Amino acid sequence: QVQLQESGPGLVKPSQTLSLTCTVSGGSITTNNYSWSWIRQPPGKGLEWVGYITSSGSTYYRPPLKSRSSISRDTSKNQFTLQLRSATPEDTAVYYCARVKRFGVRGPDDYWGQGIQVTVSS
Repeated sequence: QVQLQESGPGLVKPSQTLSLTCTVSGGSITTNNYSWSWIRQPPGKGLEWVGYITSSGSTYYRPPLKSRSSISRDTSKNQFTLQLRSATPEDTAVYYCARVKRFGVRGPDDYWGQGIQVTVSS
């Protein structure tokens, strides 16, 4: 059973970098055919797919956040991270990490973390 757990600060000041880590157990982030993804849900809004890193380390970012986002990984710790630079209050959301077969689609065989609330405020 694959399990994912998000961690990081729950409060970030505007203009700072929002940094989150996803720790994976029960499966390796180098396993083929999956996108290790970050998704967020702002209050009162739907899911926003941020980006992903593949088993080989390639990355993809959705255009709205591409210029501010970086996803990296530490295979020795079986973790992947999200950094979102120049945070604004509009980045306030519940952030999820997930292992998905198809980025942008929540499928029945996917695994998601429980989510972490991040608030951007001074």
